[in-house]
Amino acid sequence: MKVLKFGGTSVGSAARMKDVAKLILNGEQKIVVLSAMSGTTNSLVEIADYFYKNNTSGALERINMLEHTYMDVISELYAEEKYLNKAQEIIHTHFEYLRSFSKSVFTVFEEKAILAQGELLSTNMFQLYLEEKGVNSVLLPALEYMRIDKNSEPDNAFIAENLKKLLSENKGKDIYITQGYICRNFYGEIDNLQRGGSDYSASLIGAAIKADEIQIWTDIDGMHNNDPRFVNGTKPVPMLHFEEAAELAYFGAKILHPTCILPAKLHNIPVRLLNTLDPSAPGTIISNKRKRGIIEAVAAKDSITAIKIKSGHMLLAYGFLRKVFEIFESNQTPIDMITTSEVGVSVTIDNTRRLEEILNDLKKFGTVTVDKDMVIICIVGDMEYELAGFQAKVINALKDIPLRMVSYGGSNYNISVLIKAEDKKKALNLLSEALFN
Repeated sequence: MKVLKFGGTSVGSAARMKDVAKLILNGEQKIVVLSAMSGTTNSLVEIADYFYKNNTSGALERINMLEHTYMDVISELYAEEKYLNKAQEIIHTHFEYLRSFSKSVFTVFEEKAILAQGELLSTNMFQLYLEEKGVNSVLLPALEYMRIDKNSEPDNAFIAENLKKLLSENKGKDIYITQGYICRNFYGEIDNLQRGGSDYSASLIGAAIKADEIQIWTDIDGMHNNDPRFVNGTKPVPMLHFEEAAELAYFGAKILHPTCILPAKLHNIPVRLLNTLDPSAPGTIISNKRKRGIIEAVAAKDSITAIKIKSGHMLLAYGFLRKVFEIFESNQTPIDMITTSEVGVSVTIDNTRRLEEILNDLKKFGTVTVDKDMVIICIVGDMEYELAGFQAKVINALKDIPLRMVSYGGSNYNISVLIKAEDKKKALNLLSEALFN
């Protein structure tokens, strides 16, 4: 069985939902994971923010606007009045639920319940449309099997046990529809997977049922070898290793969230990236197979801050790096890149929420300098150190661009360089010319 995930743009209108229905009806049994309609989650975040601020009228006005959008969609989606009436009842129920939060104390628990409504709406609407078309399908509620533990990590044993139970209770169906993103936490409250959202859901479901393949359908025809917003003539990469895809996803390729790679990788389940707007395009397949000695793609991560700590005390001293890392750990700020010398260390971060606290603590150990508005350029492929030459290609391509940091050796699949944001477009184009043309 395959698992197919469709993102918000793929179910963002009545026409798109009808296109998705055509795509999945090919005679194969499958689980279909749906995101909320595009724009819905942002609207729900805004509604929750109004409730937090005790602005009930603002929240209710935004709820009314969103409900009107859904009413317009269902008027185009269903042909028969019977199913249109059912859809209206579904929408009315969910939006009355949203309005009910104006009568109670609002906390993070209520916010998560609100954020879950987008996926609940899209899947109920889509399942009802399949019913109207006479499809042998059923809705599997994610809140009955998708759970995270006390550490907010997926409870894989619980997911597998309860998903298989639901599938067994609904044997013989051709299509199983379910929600992405949403789950329950260890205490049974409505929660969400946060990182990777519906992509993560699809990967966890695929791992739980030992799927033949996981398909991620978006509005892009696979993972490109460079950023098409800045470089002309980019092409989808036909095949990537899991490690390569994870590096690209982390360092800027927005088509896929890096977290969703892991469950598929561990269970050796290929992940295929496909385009709902061009279903015939081959896309990108991600697996444990690799092509030796090939540079596959380039990605860029924006809004990076570089911090250099220089200290004469570091010379021949042990424990210095531990102290530096402990400062970032205590401020809950992950590090992207790191380079070291005998008298200093440079690191990069993309979360500056606790920057002042970090800098104050670091100044106890040495002289600290900060460079803001930087970009990490990540070059990805099979680049083990025994395969000479590719390092020179990368550095030579960027010979006219100042490099603030260079990171190599932490992974066999990645060389990263740190440059000024103003040099980003030029760097991406130079790398494309040198590596792919």
